[in-house]
Amino acid sequence: MHLHEHQGKTLLAQIGFPVPPGRVARTPAEAAAAAREVGGDAWLVKAQVHSGGRGKAGGVRRAAGVAEVEDAARALLGTRLVTAQSAGRGLPVEAVLVERPMETVRELYLAMLVDRRRERVAVLAAGAGGMEIEALAASDPAAVASVVVEPVAGLMPYQCRRLAFGLGLDAQAGAALGRRLPALYRLFAERDLALLEINPLGITPAGEPVALDVKIQVDDNALYRQPELAALADAGQEEAAERAARTFGLNYIRLDGDIGCMVNGAGLAMGTMDLIKLQGGKPANFLDVGGTATPERVAEAFKLILSDPGVRAILVNIFGGIVRCDVIAEGIVRAVREARVTVPVVVRLEGTHAEQGRERLQASGLDLITAADLTEAARKAVAAAGGGPVR
Repeated sequence: MHLHEHQGKTLLAQIGFPVPPGRVARTPAEAAAAAREVGGDAWLVKAQVHSGGRGKAGGVRRAAGVAEVEDAARALLGTRLVTAQSAGRGLPVEAVLVERPMETVRELYLAMLVDRRRERVAVLAAGAGGMEIEALAASDPAAVASVVVEPVAGLMPYQCRRLAFGLGLDAQAGAALGRRLPALYRLFAERDLALLEINPLGITPAGEPVALDVKIQVDDNALYRQPELAALADAGQEEAAERAARTFGLNYIRLDGDIGCMVNGAGLAMGTMDLIKLQGGKPANFLDVGGTATPERVAEAFKLILSDPGVRAILVNIFGGIVRCDVIAEGIVRAVREARVTVPVVVRLEGTHAEQGRERLQASGLDLITAADLTEAARKAVAAAGGGPVR
């Protein structure tokens, strides 16, 4: 789950990490009032959307007076912002952050994230703030300093010094950052974060760090024990289909292909998508119905897939372990009838009660395409989506 910039800065302020003075506003009049409250003679008006790259997309504007703040807020609020990270879709701007700029002598990059290979939290730092860390790591890997935190010991002082040295900070700035980093790590661990990125991290003339921008992601699996953070979710930043999927316990992400996928298990879903690509097709979505799928959930999964007008065929790939294939087959039959599916449906069932499931599909009288293995299923789905003969 993503947090807005202003929400992330509130969390940082609660642990004493410096952030620029700012207020959130949802109308132009509120933006003008926020500027007066923040004080100063110049402000940044920043669109609050769940995406990076806002500045390049026109989502961050400078204002030299209260009237300009109000005009900037009026120009942003109610629009949809398309950034390089928003996958081509516009994200609704329902709030802006009015912030007083901070004087800095350097801008850096700092992030904490889960290193799944090491099963540890990694802390990354670089001396080039404001740019995408992926591009920097690719062009100059040595420019990115990193440490891996042992969960029992926590972030150690020597690791903080190593990061400060890697950033080329002087003694004063390095010590100031070192005092702040352990609190950041505790925030990451205690709040079940998946990502905490401060980019850019400014260094003031006094040598103090300040979070000029922050991106925070919370582990969805831990939201049940983070009710305060769960309450900060902004459903308006998500696709309607993805919101509906969560309601029914489905994991759904829309892609730009034409073959809808319905699979039980995230790993199997990824493998299914890979095989579709290998056969020359393009998956239209990632959809994991989970290990305890019911006929009702399968029916809803079909409706989600069909909500994408670009879908030209559907591939159902089920391995019956916990879930029984005959139960899935019942859901497929019900869904095809209820949703009035008009695109070809390829079904591959394997595992618990797979034979009974295939018999249920054959007895339905529906024009379903069955496959004995996953490669055959992917090939038939690609052929069906292209309008060619399915063999």
